[in-house]
Amino acid sequence: MDNRTNVIAMMVLGAGIVALGTTIVSGEFFHSERPEKMGYTVEGVEAEAGGETAAVVPVAALLASADAAKGAEVFKKCAACHTIASGGPNGIGPNLYATVGEGIAEGKGGFAFSDALKTKAGGKWDFEALNTWLTSPRAYAPGTKMTFAGLSKPEDRANVIVYMNSQGSNLPLPAAPAPGAAPAKAPAGGTAGPAATPAAAPAAGKPGATGSGAPASGNSTAKPAPKG
Repeated sequence: MDNRTNVIAMMVLGAGIVALGTTIVSGEFFHSERPEKMGYTVEGVEAEAGGETAAVVPVAALLASADAAKGAEVFKKCAACHTIASGGPNGIGPNLYATVGEGIAEGKGGFAFSDALKTKAGGKWDFEALNTWLTSPRAYAPGTKMTFAGLSKPEDRANVIVYMNSQGSNLPLPAAPAPGAAPAKAPAGGTAGPAATPAAAPAAGKPGATGSGAPASGNSTAKPAPKG
C-alpha cells in the first residue's frame, strides 16, 4: 500500500515538474514585451492633422451658387426640433420663420434660449453668423442646449441659409468676391511709380527736365464688398 502511495505521489510530482518546465520553455519562445507606444495608429489621421489648413471659402462666394431647393432637403435634418412655416409653433428649438437678419436670442414667441446663446445677444443672425453657427453650434456658443453637431459641408450650409432666407426674410445676398481677387501687397520700400520719360530736348541743346515720377493713382486696393 505504501509503495502504491509513493508511486502516485511521484507521478503527481513528476507531472507538476513537467508542467512547470513546459511553462518556462514556452515563455522563452513566446515572450512579449511592453510596446514603446501604447494604442493603435489610425492611418491618415496624423498626416491630415499635420497638413496645411484648407483655405476657407467666403460664405458670400458660396451663397452666390447656393440652391434653396437643396437647402430644403438639408433642413429636414433640423425639422425634428424646428418649424419654419409662418406662425409655426416652437418645439425643442424655436420656430425659424424670418430668422435671417433677426437679433440673436431674441423674440421667437418667448422661447427660452440658453444662457450660452444669450451671450451673443445684440448681434444679428446675418449670413456670416449663421454660417459659423451651422458649422458648429457648440463652438459658436459653448454650453448651448442645441445638441446638433453641425453641417460639415460648406455647400450644405450655404444651401440651407438660402432656403431659410427665402422663408420670410428675403434679404439681398452679399456680393460674391471677384474670382482670385486679393489685395496687392506693396514692397517694403513702397511702390515705385512709372519710369520717368525724358522730355524732348529744347532747341538750345540743354537737357530737358525729367518727369517727377509720381506714383500712379491706380495702385490703390479695392475695398471688399460689404457683408450682409
